[in-house]
Amino acid sequence: MEIHSFLGLTNEMAYLVGLPIVFALIAIEVLVMALKGVRYYKWDDTLGTLGMLAGNVAMGAVTKSLFFGCMVFTYQYRLFDLQAELEPWLLCLVALFLIDLMFYIWHRASHRVRFLWAIHLSHHSSQEMNFAVAFRQPVLAPLFKIPFFCFLPILGLDPTIIVVVGTISTLWGVVGHTQIVPKLGIVEWFLNTPSAHRVHHGINRQYVDRNYANMFIFIDRLLGTYEPEVEPVRYGLITQANTNNPITLTRMEWVNIWQDIKTARSLREMVCYLCGPPGWKPGNLVLTQVQAQRS
Repeated sequence: MEIHSFLGLTNEMAYLVGLPIVFALIAIEVLVMALKGVRYYKWDDTLGTLGMLAGNVAMGAVTKSLFFGCMVFTYQYRLFDLQAELEPWLLCLVALFLIDLMFYIWHRASHRVRFLWAIHLSHHSSQEMNFAVAFRQPVLAPLFKIPFFCFLPILGLDPTIIVVVGTISTLWGVVGHTQIVPKLGIVEWFLNTPSAHRVHHGINRQYVDRNYANMFIFIDRLLGTYEPEVEPVRYGLITQANTNNPITLTRMEWVNIWQDIKTARSLREMVCYLCGPPGWKPGNLVLTQVQAQRS
């Protein structure tokens, strides 16, 4: 099957299966809102999300063949042949884990490397938390994910497996964006639940830069980035964007980076302003977002 045909079929299947699920989740969320007399949606926030989604989908359509082609290329240099060595059910589980591990690496880098944060911050810009926020996806994200996820075929994952299983992983990512699901007991030890993901979107001091995994929260537990939900979560950015304009959200941190680079006194400082952690200033190499806000 040609690349375009395969990817087109996969996208159609994702929308065919995923959209009814998403609409059902939103309907349930709205019903719970009505019963509780609370409000988790605002029109301007949701419209901004739809604008971000449109840009993300357009970029994904442009880059999907490049993404798949890069994976096919790197698959030639695989270290293992997992498809030949594992039973189909086990292969799917291994693929889910490896995809989530790579998601963790990409996601953590997107919070700790400033030019990647410039792309990713728009996803965190909403001060709401609802299923629609899952679709507030950065315009440039599909392009900048390629170098990370193209490493998976080297580990032995066939590109077709990555695309199919990755679709399942993506759908799971929608589930965490809600306030209507409480903590889920023992499940919190293994999976990225809505409670765990609410923490990730929080700007409370203890919640910043925590809970990066998409599906398996035990990855965060093992790597020391897990934080449980204790106090009520405040959402958004430490310095709130106060806009839902997709163009402004896409360019705002790039503008800040350029302004900082113009003040750089050396090549090293220029590189640190671009690739260092958000909030980096000369003499402070390990600032977190919280520290940067207080400096």
